[in-house]
Amino acid sequence: MVIPFLGVYMTDALNFSLEEAGTILSCFGAGAIFGSTLGGWLSDKVGNFKVQFLCLMLTVPVFCLLPQLKDPISLAAGVFVLSVISETFRPANTVSIASYTTPENITKAFSLNRMAMNLGFSIGPALGGFLAAWSYHWLFYGNALSSGLAGLFFYLYFKGREKRILAKPEVAASGTPGSPWKDPYFLIFSFFCCLYSVCFFQLLSTLPLFYRTVHHLSEWNIGVILAFSGFVVFSLEMILVHVAGRRWSTSTVIIAGTLFCGASYLVLLLPGKYPVLYFGMLLLCLSEILAMPFMATLTMQRAPGDKQGAYMGVNSLSFSAAHIVSPFVGTRIASHYGFDVLWSLTGLVSLLTAVGFYWVIKKL
Repeated sequence: MVIPFLGVYMTDALNFSLEEAGTILSCFGAGAIFGSTLGGWLSDKVGNFKVQFLCLMLTVPVFCLLPQLKDPISLAAGVFVLSVISETFRPANTVSIASYTTPENITKAFSLNRMAMNLGFSIGPALGGFLAAWSYHWLFYGNALSSGLAGLFFYLYFKGREKRILAKPEVAASGTPGSPWKDPYFLIFSFFCCLYSVCFFQLLSTLPLFYRTVHHLSEWNIGVILAFSGFVVFSLEMILVHVAGRRWSTSTVIIAGTLFCGASYLVLLLPGKYPVLYFGMLLLCLSEILAMPFMATLTMQRAPGDKQGAYMGVNSLSFSAAHIVSPFVGTRIASHYGFDVLWSLTGLVSLLTAVGFYWVIKKL
C-alpha cells in the first residue's frame, strides 16, 4: 500500500520538493541493494523459511514508525531500513518457490507466486488510496497490519516444511562458474535487467506523481489505476506465460516484454486522460507478465544447484539498483524538462535494452 503513494505523500502531506521526494525514494533502492545481497547469502546459510518469516515480522514496527518521521533525513533513514528488510525477503522467497516445484514447472511456479502478489496489488493500492484520502497515518498502519498477518499465516503453514531439496534447473548450464560474480554474461544479463527495471519502476515513483500533478487525480483514482494493473496481471499472467512458454523462446518473450514497457510510457504522450492512462497501464502490465517471470527462470536455469540463492541475490540486486536510479533520475528529468521528455527517454532506453537482451541471451 505504502510505496506507490510515498511520493505523493511526501509532496502533498509533507510539502517536500519533487527532487527531495526522488532522493528519498532512491534510499529505498539503496537499502534494496544491501537487502538483496544479504537475502541471497542468508538463504544459502540459514534457510529461506527463517529469512522470510523474520522479514515479514520486522517490517511491522518500521511501517508504524514511518508516519512519525517528518523531515527528509529521518524519513530517508526509515525508508532505507524498510527497504533492507523487505528486499532481504525477495531472494529467499524465490529460492523457496524453486524448492516447491518441479523443473519443468518452474516458470509457472514463479508466475503463480507473482499472480498471488498481483492479486494483493489489485487490492492494496485501491485500499491504500481510500486510507490515504482519509489519513496517511492509516495507510502506514494498514500496511503494517497486512505484513503482520502475512508473517503469521506464513509461519503457521510452512513451519516444519522448510527443509526441501531445491529443484534443479530445467537446463544445466555447462561450464557455469560457481559464483555469479565470475559469470560475465550473467552479469551483463543482470545489467540489462537493471535497465529494464529503471524504466518499469517509474510505475512506483514518477507515474503516480504524473497522475497527481498533470492529470490532477485524487488518491482514490490513482489507487484504482494501480489496482487495475494488479488485476490485469493477476487475471492474465498464468495464461500468457503458459502460451508464451510453449510457443516462443525465452529471448523472444523477454524482448517483447521490454518493448511493451517502452510503448506503455510513449502512449502517455498522446492527448487524453483516462483512456490513455488505462491503455498505457495495460501495456505496462503486458510488459511485466512477459518479461519478469522469464528473467527469473533464466536466472535459475543458469545457476548451479547449490548457488541458486546467490544467483537470485545478484539478479535481485539489479532490480534493487534500479530502485535507486529510477526515482532519482526520473524525478529530476520531470522537474527540469517535463514528463514528456521523461516518457520519450524511457521509450528509447527500453528499445536499447531489448537489443541488449537479444545479444546477451544468445550468449547465455
